[in-house]
Amino acid sequence: MKDYKIDIEGLDLMIEYDEKDAKKDQTYRIQAYEVKAVREQTGMNRKDFAAWLGIPYRTISDWEHGERKMPDYVLRLIAYKVRMEFVEKR
Repeated sequence: MKDYKIDIEGLDLMIEYDEKDAKKDQTYRIQAYEVKAVREQTGMNRKDFAAWLGIPYRTISDWEHGERKMPDYVLRLIAYKVRMEFVEKR
């Protein structure tokens, strides 16, 4: 396991990922860990997170499992929304 720190739209995240997974497809897997870390900031499960965002559950699940790549701007928008509605209120 490897850790790295990332800032997405003011949301400071510590990402832990398995290097074996990341080597399969670096871009998809790293982003999958980032999507999951953003969701975990809300304390929601995938189903509730998808409903809150108005995005199909299957899409969120595919992004988190690295089966589909989310557009970078979408990750930034979601991170911003999470920061404004969850992190800033704490």
